[in-house]
Amino acid sequence: MNRELINVIEQIGREKGIDKEVLFEALESALLSASRKSLGSADNVRIHIDRKAGDLRVYCRKKVVEEVGDDRLEISLVDAKALNSAAELGDELELEQERPPQDFGRIAAQTAKQVILQKVRDAEREGIYSEFAGKEGQILRGVVHRIEKRNVILEIGKAEAILPEREQIPGERYNPGDRIRAYVLEVRRTAKGPQISLSRTHPGYLARLFETEIPEIQEGIVIVKAAAREPGERAKVAVASTKRDVDPIGACVGLRGTRIQVISRELRGEKIDIIEWSHDPATFVARALSPAKVSTVTITQTPEGEGGHGEGLRSALVVVPDNQLSLAIGKKGQNARLAAKLTGMRIDIKSETEMEAESAPAVEPPVDRAALATLSGATPEIVDALVAAGLGSPAVIVTAGRERLESMAEVAGRAGEIYTAAEEWVAAEEARRPQGPEETPAAT
Repeated sequence: MNRELINVIEQIGREKGIDKEVLFEALESALLSASRKSLGSADNVRIHIDRKAGDLRVYCRKKVVEEVGDDRLEISLVDAKALNSAAELGDELELEQERPPQDFGRIAAQTAKQVILQKVRDAEREGIYSEFAGKEGQILRGVVHRIEKRNVILEIGKAEAILPEREQIPGERYNPGDRIRAYVLEVRRTAKGPQISLSRTHPGYLARLFETEIPEIQEGIVIVKAAAREPGERAKVAVASTKRDVDPIGACVGLRGTRIQVISRELRGEKIDIIEWSHDPATFVARALSPAKVSTVTITQTPEGEGGHGEGLRSALVVVPDNQLSLAIGKKGQNARLAAKLTGMRIDIKSETEMEAESAPAVEPPVDRAALATLSGATPEIVDALVAAGLGSPAVIVTAGRERLESMAEVAGRAGEIYTAAEEWVAAEEARRPQGPEETPAAT
């Protein structure tokens, strides 16, 4: 071992981006594994390489005992005192051996090589993980390396990342050599090294693109409050300004739409609605449903949200003009879905006509106890049961149908008799009605 070894380790450390101390420890571990035959298999032996001179030394720990039973693990008190006058029984001394390994042999050398390579691979993987673990939620640029079962593998520096099919914008096609940007979804350790998962469909990717392309957002003048997407089709972004004289929507759109067009092209033509965020939930919901015009918004707390579960479980009842209902809901409900994702609320949309119909007072069916009492089979108890069931007159009974009567336990076996009597009563009433002018016989 000499200075050449130090130079080699330093060179490998620079090329692989690994701390040279890690390499020294790997080499020491490899040499120890390779020298088990000559040094023995005891675990009290260690090998140390001088970091400056490259000299190799072998040390072993031995326990101070009265009588030595195994000279590989124990040392007598007399010998220990000769080496260290403060030694006592039961102490452990680390002693340098006089016989460093000279020849490891072919198999031992191969073992050392494998240990070193494994340590280097482990160090490389740890370095890659440390580099990218702090980049979750950021945008990275990569080059398409290959495509495996519709999953795109990208090269990002010294590492590889995967863009799963489910995280790709629908309709996108990739070829080896293409340069693309993606959002770092997750970085985790696996048996094969760190796995970096990317996404181009995550709402965070859209928010990061806004930060990248719009200077006002980079400077903190405009803030992206929320984003919602249906990848490849449409998106909504809520923005707010920290300065009164800055229009957040205008800053994001840019002169003649230049800024938003760049972002839309990056997302393969995805339409992006930019709305101004508001502290008032009702105002925010109304804006989120743009381009539809909203009449009223009523915010309510759902039962699940009671008891301190926060505002995430609130719901909104939105009333829109009749001619705005389809626009508010959107194609296949897209506009309403995006607004719900953006605001974090459950949104129920109704037209003004629907609300008027729901708010109209219900018409109570007429009650005519005297007429019911005249029906064959209708006892006073049955009359009370019919009124309680909403069948307050013979006409109502006929309208409800025979099955309704038969379903009532109180009527028992008299349903047919009562229904027939009700029909006769209705027919008699119609016969007694005065005829209209068109039905009056002509005078002779």
